[in-house]
Amino acid sequence: MRRTASPLSLILLGLGTFLLVLAPMLVWYVEPRAAVNPIDIDTTAVYQGTGSYFDTDEVATVTDKRITVTQQVRGNVADSEKSGDAVWDVTTTVDTDKSLPAADPHDALEFFLNRWVTNRKTNQPVHCCKENPYFEGDAYLKFPFDVHKRSYQWWDNSLGDVVTLHYAGKQKVQGYTGLAFTGTVPPTKIGTRQVPGSLVDQPKSPQVLAEEWYSNHGIRLVVDQRTGRVLYAQVGPRRTLRAPGHKYDAVLLLDSRKLAFTTATQKDQVKLAKKESGQLRMVGETLPIGAAVAGFVLAVVGGVLVVRGRRRPDSTEMPRSPEAQLTM
Repeated sequence: MRRTASPLSLILLGLGTFLLVLAPMLVWYVEPRAAVNPIDIDTTAVYQGTGSYFDTDEVATVTDKRITVTQQVRGNVADSEKSGDAVWDVTTTVDTDKSLPAADPHDALEFFLNRWVTNRKTNQPVHCCKENPYFEGDAYLKFPFDVHKRSYQWWDNSLGDVVTLHYAGKQKVQGYTGLAFTGTVPPTKIGTRQVPGSLVDQPKSPQVLAEEWYSNHGIRLVVDQRTGRVLYAQVGPRRTLRAPGHKYDAVLLLDSRKLAFTTATQKDQVKLAKKESGQLRMVGETLPIGAAVAGFVLAVVGGVLVVRGRRRPDSTEMPRSPEAQLTM
C-alpha cells in the first residue's frame, strides 16, 4: 500500500503558507505605504478665545474681546502628484466680531496665505514647489506618524522659528486619548514695522521703524499617537511694538492667554483620527495577526493531512485468472 495527498490537504497547506507569507508583508510593505500624509486633504480648524488687540478704527488697544482664528488646509493634488510630496495650501485668518462673517479674508484682523510641503512618509519639510515660508522642524500642521513620548521641534509661524515642545503626558479629547506636548516662547524680536512715532512714544519723529516683538504664553497640543493628527491645539500669542532700542512694549497689537480649538473642531479631529488610526491598526496589527494565526492553523492541518494521505494498493494490476485446464 502507498499514500497520496488529497486535494483538500494540498489546498489547506497552500492557503496556510500564503497567509504566513502575507502577514509580514502587511507589516513591512503595506502599512508603511498606507502611513503617508494625504494629498487631497481639505480640513478647517477653528480656534476661539478672548483677548486684546489694536483696533485701527479707534487707534487704540481694546480689551476683553472675542478672537477667532480660522485655519483652512487644502491639498494641491496636481503639485503633490508632480513632486511626490504633500503640498498643502494653508489660509489663516484672525478675526474679531467686527470682521465676522467676512466676505473677504483680507478684511480680517490678520491674514496669512502659506504653502507647506512635507515628505509624505516622514513629515519632514521639503523645500520645493514654491513653499512659503521656508520652515523647519518635526511638526506644524501635524506630527509624524507613530508619535513618541519625547520632545519635538514645532514650527511657530509667528515666530518664524521652531519651538521645543516637551512631552506632558496623556490627555483625553472628547473621550479619545492622545499625547500632550507643551512649550512657551519668551519675548523675541521678529521684525520691524514703520509706524507714526507718536504710536511708540516718539512724538518728535513723524515715522519710526518700530520693533515688532512676539511671545507665547503657552502652547499645548494633544496628538493622536498613531497618525500624528492634532486633536486639540491651544496657543497664547502676544505681539507688541517697541520704539527702536527700547526694552518695554509701547503698543499691544494682539494678546490672548488662550486661543483653543472649538468643541466642533475637536470632535471633527477626533473622528478623523479614529478612522485613520483604525485603518492603520487593521493593516499593521489586526490583519497580520489574524493572517499569521489562521495561516499557522491551516498549514498544520494541511501538513498533517498530507503526511497521513490516503491508502491505496501498491499495484494497480489485476490478478490473473487461473488458466483453464486442457482436457484430452
